[in-house]
Amino acid sequence: MSTHSDYRLSELDQLESESIHIFREVAAEFDKPVLLFSGGKDSICMLRLAEKAFYPARIPFPVMQVDTGFDFPEVIETRDRWIERLGVQLIVASVDQAIKDGIVVDDGKTSRNRLQIGTLLDAIERNGFTAAFGGGRRDEEKARAKERVYSHRDEFGQWDPKNQRPELWNLYNGKLHEGEHMRVFPLSNWTELDVWTYIGHEGIEVPSLYYAHEREVVERDGMLLSVSDAVQPKNGETAHKERVRFRTVGDMTLTGCVKSDASNVEEIIAETAVATMTERGATRGDDRFSEAAMEDRKREGYF
Repeated sequence: MSTHSDYRLSELDQLESESIHIFREVAAEFDKPVLLFSGGKDSICMLRLAEKAFYPARIPFPVMQVDTGFDFPEVIETRDRWIERLGVQLIVASVDQAIKDGIVVDDGKTSRNRLQIGTLLDAIERNGFTAAFGGGRRDEEKARAKERVYSHRDEFGQWDPKNQRPELWNLYNGKLHEGEHMRVFPLSNWTELDVWTYIGHEGIEVPSLYYAHEREVVERDGMLLSVSDAVQPKNGETAHKERVRFRTVGDMTLTGCVKSDASNVEEIIAETAVATMTERGATRGDDRFSEAAMEDRKREGYF
């Protein structure tokens, strides 16, 4: 005898359902949301989930990328194809333009990732956004493990990990005072393995950087960096070719790749399943400055 208990969602379907619920809640609750889009696998998954949440209508909010000036060309190309297919508004907040306008100061020492903070906060304030979707996941890094789904930011765009709101029974408190905004993380409960499983299940296009390919690299600070106009061998370093792939994408001067032969989604899923370090810990130079590097940036207004 069959009962309703036979109708069970898979773990992936449950994650998808939760994320779609979050998108719809934010669209109903906030006047002016925006989806922060890096062009990486997580933000592309968010776009796919937002597409599903509001289909057959268009996504009812714009997409915003904070351009460091050192983004991989493959990422920009993939971004443009997604934007064209979905017909959504794209806003580009440029770090280069923010430097020219005096919004942030390039002292020659500060990374472009940190300069994204002021650039992002200025764009949020200038456009009047009250909620910003981000692709952060709790499994990525210690500071992100502290995040709520609704992450409150004060009038200065700053995050206080000790002043987050309870989210019992998946009830979210979106109340804001003048000048404040909310960061919202629909993928909070996903893992890197979940993301890749979903990419395979949905047939989602991601930048070719994620798949194994031959690339000229240089080893620096224990990471393999892709040789480009922005990254050249220093004294004592030698450029060489390796078969690599990227687990995460960002500022090419700080984002490393890993040796890999995983050239399709199934092989990446198998590789990810046995990985012992998260993608940020393994390949993001800006998270190696200190144990609290990410938390320090988040307190200042980072993603």
